Amino acid sequence: MNYQEAVAYIDDTPRFTTKNTLENTRMVLAYMGHPERKMKLIHVAGSNGKGSVCAYLSSILVTAGKKVGLFTSPHLVDINERFQLCGQSASDELFLEAFEAVMDAVHALLKEKPGQFAHPTFFELLFLMGIYIFRKSGMEYAVLETGLGGRFDATNVIEKPLVTVITSISLEHTEYLGDTYAQIAGEKAGIIKEGCPVVYDGTRKDVEDVILEKAAAMHAKAYAIRPDMYKILMNTQKTIDFFMDTGYYLPMNVSISSVAEYQIMNAMEAVTAAHVLDTGLTEEDIHKGMEKMSWQGRMETVLPGVILDGAHNDSGVEEFVKTARKFQKDTKVTMLFSCVKEKDYEGMIRTICENISFESVIVTQIACDRHVPSGELAEIFRKYTKQPVQEIASIPEAFKTALDKRGDGILFCVGSLYLVGSLKSLLRSKEYA
Repeated sequence: MNYQEAVAYIDDTPRFTTKNTLENTRMVLAYMGHPERKMKLIHVAGSNGKGSVCAYLSSILVTAGKKVGLFTSPHLVDINERFQLCGQSASDELFLEAFEAVMDAVHALLKEKPGQFAHPTFFELLFLMGIYIFRKSGMEYAVLETGLGGRFDATNVIEKPLVTVITSISLEHTEYLGDTYAQIAGEKAGIIKEGCPVVYDGTRKDVEDVILEKAAAMHAKAYAIRPDMYKILMNTQKTIDFFMDTGYYLPMNVSISSVAEYQIMNAMEAVTAAHVLDTGLTEEDIHKGMEKMSWQGRMETVLPGVILDGAHNDSGVEEFVKTARKFQKDTKVTMLFSCVKEKDYEGMIRTICENISFESVIVTQIACDRHVPSGELAEIFRKYTKQPVQEIASIPEAFKTALDKRGDGILFCVGSLYLVGSLKSLLRSKEYA
């Protein structure tokens, strides 16, 4: 089997099926000699910002000279993006080697334990491959982002992380995780392990109560991060400088390469977790690591005046509009929008229209079976705005039109990480090279 065939096999593996038990994943790890036990692990869950926190922590540790593997999802263009080795995607050759090693274990267990062992799901396969890749590459640390939830997430087979982080909670995947903030927080808090410290977003009391109850039960020291712990010093169209004083460690000034204020909470959680790790990190390591980190598709400037943001749920869109409103004071705003069908896209569109004075909007549709037709999205926009709305099903054509409409203003491309991924791929083409 070659690399392309391995990717095709993984892509054909069901993503949204009944999850296997954690014991199922443990069987594969045991068969492979428990490679996860030979690394220092950091575990991050949450509804929004968990990928950013993982990336900040990885950047800090790499800057300090540590060998760090980073496992995140989803990928935007290439599936290898999910496995970062000191900031670089795993090679096709290593990806294929990991796939073959995991599948050897899967086939052996299916034969040895019929009725007890089940074929891993899409995410389970990728997690197992990530563990193999990190161990084979000699990574000292592995920073792991959960997929769906936390308590029953495949990543939760790890036994004793150095620190866990729980980012902000929103009402997401309610069919799986519950329909209240407290219920969803309970699922995310399932990553807290006996005696392992937890850093968490303490903005909502109902969420905090759940996390603190779980932390107390697990004898885990808890570190709350709240919005009143920072003060913005400077906010440009490229960076944010802020002062943070959590009360846990000495106050410090931090600079991040982002235009989005919501990244400050993620950054503070990462900085606090870095302090909690107590691995000899210096303040200079933390400063440089934070400044170097850039996270694809999260308020990412990809061309002059063109920003991609993967806001794909209600709370993500709320944070997006807070940032976009700052830009509209000085320049005109054009928007390119698309979404997938399982999201509350009408709610997202309503929030955008109520908060952003855009000049025009172009709607398009994702090239997958989960897309929402561009015509349907256009009709919803027309319910909430009198500004021009144009529907173009083809993403390349829609992007070209949006660039023309932008003029000397700002173009935001938002609504789905699938849209962001498609645009990132498009920008690699000869037309935009």
